[in-house]
Amino acid sequence: MALKPEDITRIERLARIELTPQEGERMLTQINSFFELVEQINAVDTNDVEPLAHPVELLTHIQLRLRQDVVSEIDARTANQQSAPAVEKGLFLVPRVVE
Repeated sequence: MALKPEDITRIERLARIELTPQEGERMLTQINSFFELVEQINAVDTNDVEPLAHPVELLTHIQLRLRQDVVSEIDARTANQQSAPAVEKGLFLVPRVVE
């Protein structure tokens, strides 16, 4: 699926951006290169490949270096809310914006 210059013009309009002709050509080339890569990936036969929940399942010999799940900062809620115009039960009160 290759894009045409008209498609780039439409994308410009939808994104509300303005590209120079050189930027449009570069964008067209880059997007079409991406689509070519996707087509190559789609061409790979994966019928006999079992899906993985996580790619690390293949690498059983690798030890993940995860940090401990512990609190590392003090609770500064009260200090942070001192400059707020309105606070109730630890929450910032703001004006209603949706009726």
